[in-house]
Amino acid sequence: MGKYVELTASNFEETIKEGVALVDFWAPWCGPCRMIAPVIEELANDFEGKANICKVNTDEEQEIAVKFGIRSIPTILFFKNGEMVDQMVGAASKQAFTDKINALL
Repeated sequence: MGKYVELTASNFEETIKEGVALVDFWAPWCGPCRMIAPVIEELANDFEGKANICKVNTDEEQEIAVKFGIRSIPTILFFKNGEMVDQMVGAASKQAFTDKINALL
C-alpha cells in the first residue's frame, strides 16, 4: 500500500528532484485540507512507484511554505524533475489531481 511522504526541510529537495511529485501544503486546523486528505492518500496508492505524493504541514515547515509563496491552503504544487510546473489552490476532485499527474508522467 502506498503512503504519501511527509516533507520537511531535510528531505524536500531530495524527494522532488527526480520524476513527478504532487506536494500538498496543508495544516491540521484547515477544513478544506482535511477534506482532501483522503484523496491525497488514495493518490499515494494509485501512483505508487510512478509519482511521489507528498504533504507539507505549513505550521511545522514554514520555511518551505515561504519559499514557494504559499498564501492560502490547501495549495497543491506539481513538480517534474525538481521544477515546479503547475499549481492548484483550494480543494479539488480526485480526478482533477489525477489528470494533472497523468499529464506530467
